[in-house]
Amino acid sequence: PLVESGGGLVQPGGSLRLSCGASGLTLEYYIIAWFRQAPGKEREGVSCISANGVNTNYTDSVKGRFTISRNGANNGVSLQMDNLKPEDTAVYYCAAHRTGYFSGDLSWNDYIYWGPGIQVTVSS
Repeated sequence: PLVESGGGLVQPGGSLRLSCGASGLTLEYYIIAWFRQAPGKEREGVSCISANGVNTNYTDSVKGRFTISRNGANNGVSLQMDNLKPEDTAVYYCAAHRTGYFSGDLSWNDYIYWGPGIQVTVSS
């Protein structure tokens, strides 16, 4: 019931903004996270945000470059990605956590609702 948008091709040092929306699911009730998976690699937790938007967590490799936020009336979740690097190339997924308790959890198996994923490619 989740869907990602905003992916694409960008040059190193550029920016992209990913958005996560939902149908049949009220995002404001859920902790939402972004994950990514590059070819031949395991799925990696990138960032998560609490249901009220106050608390966030980031994996070390994106700290200072990515910003997660909740947006407006529909409470969609965005991931602003700045200073992108080739190693950020991956399929990016948004997901909803199985509980409402925020601990900064970025373990993929604790998330129960997933989008189909969207490609982000960073290349010159």
